[in-house]
Amino acid sequence: MSVAQEFEQANQSYVSQFTKGDLALPPARKVAVVICMDARIDPAASLGLTEGDAHVIRNAGGRATDALRSVIISQRLLGTREIVVVHHTDCGMLTFTDNDLRGIVKKETGHNVDHFSFLPFSDLEQSVRDDVEFFKNNPLVLDVPVSGYVYDVKTGSIKKIE
Repeated sequence: MSVAQEFEQANQSYVSQFTKGDLALPPARKVAVVICMDARIDPAASLGLTEGDAHVIRNAGGRATDALRSVIISQRLLGTREIVVVHHTDCGMLTFTDNDLRGIVKKETGHNVDHFSFLPFSDLEQSVRDDVEFFKNNPLVLDVPVSGYVYDVKTGSIKKIE
């Protein structure tokens, strides 16, 4: 059985107990969480979220520039008024450079992606500070509270980054 088929079966069970069909479109807690796509992180469990609470925007590294489009939509159309950035320990984004990945893509596909930034970083806490500042200083983003954290994949704890 493929993973997609496993999802179909799991969804049937989920649907049989589903009771959240009346949630409002805007997130109840008016927050957008920008967090890494790493499979070891469960944003709902680690941040105390339930369906309808927040927009959770996931991408490789939890990078702000990659999430900007979603944050603009979240704020301007759906009323979010706070942003939380979460990066994490043992992140794959610490393990390569743009040139490394560009070389891999070119070798495997023959396509040149020199114009593309994969947004890796070499300093975890600084990457959080950079992304918080990106949101705070971006003229397309509303002037709202923006906080940054590092999630520890070994303990499940978050640490605020100032």
